[in-house]
Amino acid sequence: MNAIRAVLVDDQALFREALHTLLSAHAGIEIVGEAANGNEAVEITAQVNPNVVLMDLLMPVLDGVAATREIVARGLSARVIALTTFDDDEYVFEALRAGAVGYLLKDVSGQRLVEAIQAAAKGEAFLQPSIAAKVVAEFARQATAAKIQPLIEPLTPRELDTLRLMVNGCSNKEIAAALVVTEGTVKNHVTAILGKLAVRDRTQAVLKAKALKLV
Repeated sequence: MNAIRAVLVDDQALFREALHTLLSAHAGIEIVGEAANGNEAVEITAQVNPNVVLMDLLMPVLDGVAATREIVARGLSARVIALTTFDDDEYVFEALRAGAVGYLLKDVSGQRLVEAIQAAAKGEAFLQPSIAAKVVAEFARQATAAKIQPLIEPLTPRELDTLRLMVNGCSNKEIAAALVVTEGTVKNHVTAILGKLAVRDRTQAVLKAKALKLV
């Protein structure tokens, strides 16, 4: 299995060095580039085509939100995870709106960081519980105001089981173990859930499910 190719973006050289050391110790992750600001992040992402970008938010020249937005706008395949010290609602929502698939605080454990990188590389979203709670609350507030329409096609009991585990932050592997099915079956359930909820990723699926009180 090929290693996950990652780019580290942070204006603090010491923090990048520590991250590099931590992640390089994991056989399944290869650091293929580093950047100290958003402009550098966009350019190196375009050059080396990583699977995942760990993106700081407050940086000189171009901030992490704008860099994330540019990476998405260019159609680059890299999945961006915001890695920052700030958990303010404004930063969280701006990063996710820009296209980040994950949001982690810098006090996250090494193990959880690796799990987030692995999840992002597989196309999954990853939010720390405290961040997820903020996003769910905001989405629910917006959904109430917008009066979200109910599903045209209801979820099957197995899809609901899968969705409940997604809400708890479980990866496909963890869901497969819990439901005693293959990861391929879980992927099929997730695809069906995204289609029925009319959302593009797992994070939006969880939020919309909360808003519709499916879980």
